[in-house]
Amino acid sequence: MKISLLQQMYKDVLAGIPLARESRHYSSLMNLCVEQPPGGDGSCHQQHLPPTAGGTGSHQDSDMSHVVPATDDLSRSFANMSSSFCPREVTLLQLTLIKMMVAKAESQEIELHTRQKYCEIFVLLLKEAKIDSKLIHLLGSDDRLLSHMASQSLASLVYFQLKEEDAVNVPWLSFSLAALPGFPRSAGVPACLWTLAAILKETLKDAPAARAGALKKLLAPLDAVLEGFYNAILLHHFDSHHYTSPYSEATNNLISFIDLLEALLVSRIELEIPFRCQRILFLKVSYVLNVISSSIPYVIKKKFILLLKKCVLCKSREDTKGGSLFLQSPSWCEDMLALSNVVLQVVNLTWLNQIPLSGKSSYFGSSEIAPGHDSQGASDQTALRALSLVVLKALEFKIHNSATEAEIKGDFESSMSQLLMFWRSHGKPSPHSHPAGHHCEWLSLVFMEQDDDMWEAAKALLLIYLKLDRLRRGVADNLSHKEEESWQFLVHAGGYNPHCIFLFFLEKIAFDSTVLLDFLISSETCFLEYLVRYLKLLGKEWPHFVEVCNHFDSRHSALHAVCSVKQSCVAGASLQNAVGAAEPQSAMASAPHNCPVFTARQGDNGAAEWSQSDSLTGADSASLLAPLQSLVNYDSSEDSEVESDGKECLVNTKQLPSNNEGEVRRRQAGCSCRDDDRNSRTSEVSPPKLKGSPASSCWTRMASPDNIAPLRVMLYKSTKCLEELQEAISRLQRRNLFPYNPSALLKLLSQVEKMNKSMNPQ
Repeated sequence: MKISLLQQMYKDVLAGIPLARESRHYSSLMNLCVEQPPGGDGSCHQQHLPPTAGGTGSHQDSDMSHVVPATDDLSRSFANMSSSFCPREVTLLQLTLIKMMVAKAESQEIELHTRQKYCEIFVLLLKEAKIDSKLIHLLGSDDRLLSHMASQSLASLVYFQLKEEDAVNVPWLSFSLAALPGFPRSAGVPACLWTLAAILKETLKDAPAARAGALKKLLAPLDAVLEGFYNAILLHHFDSHHYTSPYSEATNNLISFIDLLEALLVSRIELEIPFRCQRILFLKVSYVLNVISSSIPYVIKKKFILLLKKCVLCKSREDTKGGSLFLQSPSWCEDMLALSNVVLQVVNLTWLNQIPLSGKSSYFGSSEIAPGHDSQGASDQTALRALSLVVLKALEFKIHNSATEAEIKGDFESSMSQLLMFWRSHGKPSPHSHPAGHHCEWLSLVFMEQDDDMWEAAKALLLIYLKLDRLRRGVADNLSHKEEESWQFLVHAGGYNPHCIFLFFLEKIAFDSTVLLDFLISSETCFLEYLVRYLKLLGKEWPHFVEVCNHFDSRHSALHAVCSVKQSCVAGASLQNAVGAAEPQSAMASAPHNCPVFTARQGDNGAAEWSQSDSLTGADSASLLAPLQSLVNYDSSEDSEVESDGKECLVNTKQLPSNNEGEVRRRQAGCSCRDDDRNSRTSEVSPPKLKGSPASSCWTRMASPDNIAPLRVMLYKSTKCLEELQEAISRLQRRNLFPYNPSALLKLLSQVEKMNKSMNPQ
C-alpha cells in the first residue's frame, strides 16, 4: 500500500537513514495527484493515481507525460490500495515529507550522499512531476489544513530551488504576479502573502554571504507589485462589514500582509540599497496609522502597533550583525526621519486619544474575560508600552537630526504633553501602585513589567535630554541662574529628568544592586549603554543629582509626617474620648492638610520653584505608602550575593542601619518602602524647611531643635547601591566570570564613589 511505503520512507528520513532504492521510486511515491482537489470536510474520496507500468490511465495529468513508469511492486501497491485509507491522509503525509526533506537536505548534520539523494528526488519532482504547479493548485483548497501544508511545502521548494539553482521558481512567481494585483477580487492573496513571508524567513536563516544575492533574486521581480498591493490594501474601506469579524477573509488578508511586512523589515538589513517594498512601511506610515485608529478588530491594530515598535527599535532580528553600518546608511536615516515626522504630527493632533487599548486581547484563543478576572477599566499594557516607545523613539530621532533648539522645542513639548496624558489615561491600576506624584515617575510605572522596553525608553529620554541641553548651551556659554531654573522646571514638567528617572527606578527595585547586575549581564536589554551614558552625565551634574536626592527625601519626610499626624490625631481622639472631651472629630481630621509633598511648580517669575503642593488626603497618603514588590529574588543564589564592605555611613551624626539588612527585611516582608523603615531613619531628623511652608504643629512631634542639617537618605541609598554594584562587578571580573570587559564601567562607578566620599569624608 502506498501509505505503508510513505510511512516507511518518513521513518527513514526522520532517522537519517539513507534511502536504498532509486530516486525515481521515491519521486513517484511523493508525487501528488490533485486533478480533483480534496474536499474541505476531510471525507475520503477517490484520487487519481499515477499510471501503472503497463497502463495508460484515462485521467492521466498532462503534467505527468514525462514521468518514467514506476516499478512493478510500487504499481501493485498503488493498485491494491485499500479504500479504507483516505487520500487526504496520503496527501498530508506527502506534504510533510517534502518539507522535512528540504530541511534535511540543507542540514550539515546529514551525510553528503544522503543529501545528494534528496536533491535528486527534488529535481525529479520539480522538472518532471511539476509538483510546484500542483502545490499552487492545492493553495485554493477549501480544506484549511491541506492549504496550509501546501503553502509550507511550496515555500520550502521555492527556497530550495533559489539556493541550489540560484533561480526563482517560475510557476510560483507567475502565481504571485497574478494574485497580488488582483486584490481584492483574487482568492489566492493570503496564500501568496504567507508563502512569500515564509520564503523570506527561510532565506534569512542561510549563511550571511548568500543572503543578499538570494534576496535580490527574490524581490526584484516583485518590488513594484508589492508597493501597489500596499497602497491597495491599506487604502481599503476598513469601516465596512468585511472587517467586523477577526475571522473574515478580509481580516486574514491584513494579518498575512502584516507578517509579510515584518519579514520585509527584517530583510532590509541585508541589502546596502533596499528595495522600495522594504522601505514602503516607513515612507507611507500614515496608511498604517489610519488603520490603527479605524474600527477594524483590535487584534489587527495591536499587530500593526507591535510592527511599528520593531521599526523604531531596529529589533526585528536578534542577530543584527552589521547593524551599525545599516543604521548609518542614507536610506535608513531618510526612512526613519519620514516615519518620525508623520508619527509626531499625528500625536500632536491627539491621535493617541483615538486608540482604545482593549484589555481583552491577551486571553488565550478568546476575547472573553476569564472567570474571576475583572478587566473593566484595564488597558492593554503591551500595546501601551509599544505605542509609547514609538513616540519616544520618533522624538529621539527627530531631535537627533535637528540643528537648533527652535526647530523642535514646540513639537517636543506638545508630544510629551500628549504622551503624559496618554499614560495617565491608560496607566495600569494596581493595589501595589500609586498615582504618579511626579511626571518623571511615569516611565517606571508604565515600563516596569518589561525590562527591554523600559531601558529603551529611558535611553531615549536620556539622549533627548543630552541633545536639548547641548543645543541650549550652544546658544549661550554662560546661562543665568534664572535660565537654569527655568530649564530644570521644563525638564521635570516634561517627565524626562534623567536623575529623577534613575532614582524612581532604584526605588521600585528597593535599591537592590543585584537587579542592576542582572541587567548588565543580560544581552536582552540596552541597560549597559544607558548606564554608561548616565554615569558620564552624573559626573558632570553631581550637584544637581544631590539636589534631586534632597527633594526625594523631602517627599518621603512629608509622607511620614502625614502618617505621624494621623496616628497622633487618632491617639488624641482616643484620649479625649476617655476624659469626656467633646471636641469635634472634624477638627482633628483636618490636621494633616498642611504637610508638604514633593512636586514642582513654576513661580510668578517663570523660574522653577520646588515647594509644597496641595494637601494629601488620607487615601492618597495611604496609596503612596503602598508596598512595591521587588523584581527578582536573589536570596537563593549564592553567586549573586553582594558582599558587604563593612563600612558605615554617618549622616548628621546619626548612624543609619545597614542597607543590606534593611533590604533583606523588606524583601522578606514583601515590600520595599514601608513607613516602619522610614521611621528608623527620619524620626529624629526634621525635613528641610521648604520655601513658603505654612507653620504646622505636626513637625514639633518629630523634630529636634538640635537636628537642622539636611537629611540625605536617598543620596546614601542610591550611592550605596552603585557601590555594591561596583564591588560585585569587580569580584566577578577577578574570577573571570563577567561576560565582557567592564573596565570603563568600573572607572565611571569609581568616580561616583569619589564624588560621594568628597561630600561625606566620614
